[in-house]
Amino acid sequence: MNKENTFTVLDNEGKEITCEVLFTFESDETKKNYIVYTDNSLDESGNIKVYASIFDPSKDTTELMPIETEREWKIIETILESIQEENRKKEENKGN
Repeated sequence: MNKENTFTVLDNEGKEITCEVLFTFESDETKKNYIVYTDNSLDESGNIKVYASIFDPSKDTTELMPIETEREWKIIETILESIQEENRKKEENKGN
């Protein structure tokens, strides 16, 4: 894990959890900045859990704010799906 791409959050019990930034982006549609990250834990199906929040890159400290609309979630899901598809294609090409 690259230390430059990590940050620490506190869970509900006050325990520090290290999260890895997967990517950030600004949406032309919403004019907001989003951060997509993981704590590398697994869900009940064995998939790595991925989270997303709104953030303000102009602030010195990163305050993560909740995503409030279905439209914002759809934008993020679309980007994640395209990244997963791109990664699948890369893996398939490695085998050829």
